[in-house]
Amino acid sequence: MATNTVRDPVCGMEIDPAGAAQTREVRGQTFYFCSDPCADMFDVDPHLYMAHHTQSSQP
Repeated sequence: MATNTVRDPVCGMEIDPAGAAQTREVRGQTFYFCSDPCADMFDVDPHLYMAHHTQSSQP
């Protein structure tokens, strides 16, 4: 059975969304984090990581 994973926008780690240490919702998009420190870094400048996340998820 295939497991759906998401990418932590800070460190790039692929994680199971059900096991995420933290989540954030910004402008209707949910971001998942592998650890509290990654979520804390995102909180400092979410738009930096949102831009990177959008660019890296485009085909």
